[in-house]
Amino acid sequence: MQAIMTLTDAALERVKQIMSEKEQSAIGLKIGVRGGGCSGFTYTLEYAYEIEKLDEIIEKDGVTVLIDSKAMMFLIGTEMDFTTDKMKSGFVFKNPNEKSRCGCGESFHV
Repeated sequence: MQAIMTLTDAALERVKQIMSEKEQSAIGLKIGVRGGGCSGFTYTLEYAYEIEKLDEIIEKDGVTVLIDSKAMMFLIGTEMDFTTDKMKSGFVFKNPNEKSRCGCGESFHV
C-alpha cells in the first residue's frame, strides 16, 4: 500500500522547529486541501489539537503530522519538503496527482 504522504528530512526539521515555538498544547500539524486559488485547490497547514476519527497519522522522529481524511484522495503519494532560497522559504508539495499548478505555485488542479 502506498503511503498517503512522506516528509523529507528538511520538512521534518522545519515541523520540529515550528512545534518547539508553539506556546499552546498542539499535538502536531494537520495537512488538508481546500477549494480555492487560481487552479482549484490549495494546501492547508494548521496546528492540530486533537486527532479526528479518520485522520491519517504520520509519526516520525518525534514529529506528528495528521492528514485530514477529506484530503487523503488528493494527497496519495505526495512528498512534503521544506525549501529555502534567496527569495522565499516554505513547504513544497510534490504531488503525483496534480494535473496542473498555477504560476505562483500556491494552488493546483487534479
